[in-house]
Amino acid sequence: MSLPKQIVTHYRDSFSGLSRETWILSIVMLINRSGYMAVPFMGLYITQALHRSAADAGFIITLFGIGSILGSAIGGKLTDVIGFRPVQIIASVVSGIFFIFFASITHFETLCILAVVISFFSEAFRPANFAAIAAYAQKGLETRSYSLNRLATNLGWAFGASMGGMIASYDYRLLFYIDGGVSIVAGLSILLFLPKIKGYSKAIKEKVKGIVVRKPWEDRVFVKFILLTTVFILGFFLMFRVVPVFFKENWKINEFLIGLILGLNGVIIALFEMVMIHKIEHKRPPMFYIVLGVLLIAISFLILMLPFGNPVILGTLCLIFFTFGEMFALPFINTFVMSRANEFNRGLYAAGYMLSWSVAQVVGPTAGFYIAQLYGYDTLWIILSALMLLTACFYYKLKPE
Repeated sequence: MSLPKQIVTHYRDSFSGLSRETWILSIVMLINRSGYMAVPFMGLYITQALHRSAADAGFIITLFGIGSILGSAIGGKLTDVIGFRPVQIIASVVSGIFFIFFASITHFETLCILAVVISFFSEAFRPANFAAIAAYAQKGLETRSYSLNRLATNLGWAFGASMGGMIASYDYRLLFYIDGGVSIVAGLSILLFLPKIKGYSKAIKEKVKGIVVRKPWEDRVFVKFILLTTVFILGFFLMFRVVPVFFKENWKINEFLIGLILGLNGVIIALFEMVMIHKIEHKRPPMFYIVLGVLLIAISFLILMLPFGNPVILGTLCLIFFTFGEMFALPFINTFVMSRANEFNRGLYAAGYMLSWSVAQVVGPTAGFYIAQLYGYDTLWIILSALMLLTACFYYKLKPE
């Protein structure tokens, strides 16, 4: 078989066998993330369009983080009570409506309340979507199902971010109208195309009778795993929040090249992750790949400390190591999380995992910028590399019970 045909075959095999519902959920996620334009430009909207201070912008962004933490927790609980389908529909439609409403408000205190409400419903969608993938994934194909969802997320994010920049240059308020409208479309898509599970709540209540359902916080292995994952995700957010500033301030790379370097992340994931997961899935335990991924990310931060070399080449090398680390770690983290859950508590376990993202998003960039400002970027990279190495070590020592 010729090389081009082999490549086509590998890609076809990587996407084969996945359930119809998995594809629907991933397409909905693609739609949802394609409209995710407003939040990345929230700080600029508050300062440039509303002419508020940077402190006010920071406060609004912090409120978004608080709302996302609440949304993750309550969304996960509701998923186990009423089902992942209605939670996704309600969360998408309600957050969409409030996003559109947000664009017409200038009163600061009202914006603060809306920030919490919007992020609450936006984030409640994620544990429900996560649990839905676990429920619909074909047995043995869970990791690939999550990788497909990640692929949809990354493609949607890349499109939304690039379009968001162009739209923001024309009118910031349009970002909120489009974001809200796309979110509503995503919710309606689930309503129309994802099969309804009749009597879900009643069936779960009947099954649970006489059964002690383990809560995530009672699962010692899961709690340790999530604490480690929160540290790992701190590095994830710092790469996309603090590192671009470092590229600009210290390495004097212009915005256009920074955008190209960061864009490599989505391109590499789109081209290689599904094929890679198809090749390595089931060959080693998930923890092996998680540890390998975290070690690669530790190396990516060490590259930022190299005293020689072209900044653009070093920045590109850093992103390549980081992206492959992400591709090894995140799909198998998803698989590990759902391997601890069952049909009665998937929502709570998904919520626990999503909380790690929300907490890292609130704490990570703030702490990173603080350390960089007080002690310098090299100190931050040393701390991050050490944290990633320690996290990899503790992941390795974590033994599933």
